[in-house]
Amino acid sequence: MTIDRLLRPILRSLALVLLTIGSIVPAQAAVTITFWSQEFGQNFPHAFFTFSGTPDAGGPAVNESYGFTAKAITPALLMGSVGGRIDRPKPSYIAKSNAHFSVVLSDAQYASIRSLIDEWGEKGDSHYNLNRRNCVHFVAEAARRSGLTVVEDKKLMKKPRSFIQSVEHANAGRVTVVELPAKAYFATLPPPAVTDDAPDSDAATVPH
Repeated sequence: MTIDRLLRPILRSLALVLLTIGSIVPAQAAVTITFWSQEFGQNFPHAFFTFSGTPDAGGPAVNESYGFTAKAITPALLMGSVGGRIDRPKPSYIAKSNAHFSVVLSDAQYASIRSLIDEWGEKGDSHYNLNRRNCVHFVAEAARRSGLTVVEDKKLMKKPRSFIQSVEHANAGRVTVVELPAKAYFATLPPPAVTDDAPDSDAATVPH
C-alpha cells in the first residue's frame, strides 16, 4: 500500500472534522437595534434606539444611541414646526429607560437607518413638529427600515412606550422581546465591544 493510499482516509476524516467545526461556528456578528422609551421620572416622554454589534461586512463595532428632539423648548412648539436635532442619549439617561425589543439588522438595513439619521440631522431636513415629526415618528421610520410592519396610529404618536409596544405586537415572532428596565436588560448582555463616548445630550429636552 502506497503512502498516498494511507493518507487518503486520514485526509477525508480531517476534512469531515473541519466541515463539522465550520458548521457550528457562530455566524459573524451583526448589528442589533434595540428600541427604547422613557415615560417616567423627571424627564419628558421620549423614544429612541440603540445600535450594538459589528456589521457582517466587517468594520468597527458600534455601541450608539439615537433619538430626535426639538432644539429648544418654546411656545412655538405648540404652533407648528421648529428646529430639530438628532439626540444622543447618554448612558445615564438610558439607565433610567426601558428596552422593549430588538432586531438583528442586515448590513443594508443598518445602512438605511444610518441614512435616516443623516436625513433628519443638520445636513438634512431637521425640522421638528410635535404632531407630525417628533421622536416617535423618527423611531417609527427606523423600525420600518428594520424591515418591520409599522402602523402610525395617531393616538400613539405622542406616547413612546405604547407606540413601540404596538410595533412589537404587530411583529410577533420577528423581533426579540425584551421588556426590561435598562439595568436588568444590560445584565443579560456581554460587555460592549466599544463605548460610545460622544453623545451630545443627557435626556430628551421636549415632550413628544
